[in-house]
Amino acid sequence: MKLQSMAQGAAALLKERKETIAVAESSAGGVISAGLLSVPGASAYYAGGTVIYTKASRKVFLDLPMDELKGLKPLTEEMAMVFARSIRHSMSSDWGLAELGVAGPGTTPYSDEVGISVIALVGSANSSEIVVTGHGDREKNMFEFSVRALQLIERTLSSI
Repeated sequence: MKLQSMAQGAAALLKERKETIAVAESSAGGVISAGLLSVPGASAYYAGGTVIYTKASRKVFLDLPMDELKGLKPLTEEMAMVFARSIRHSMSSDWGLAELGVAGPGTTPYSDEVGISVIALVGSANSSEIVVTGHGDREKNMFEFSVRALQLIERTLSSI
């Protein structure tokens, strides 16, 4: 699947609405941002993004107070919402998207499940979803998580 075709719908809606989005992705590894940036005119809607693959990167790029994370279970829609709000705030964008997951092939300290991603979008409307692919193919999972994140953007913006 081509990056541009993955992001075309979400990009068109952001451009049409004259709104911006900031992205914080973990297991998608930058593919969500690459998709959004592959569409010509991305500077009109893409505020910026980061890969928050480690605790250290989350601390630096999201500037999350530790008390805000206390009691949050990893890989939950609630945690993804906190991360999405944080990237939206730090980039002063209309929308914030966060993706957290386990691409595989192995598990992580956060989850025994492989092929799982939690995606959250925060803005004038909030939405989230859990994606379970059922396999441990890392690259396929990265693309599936990214496609689903871009579809979440498109679906949410289309509904408001």
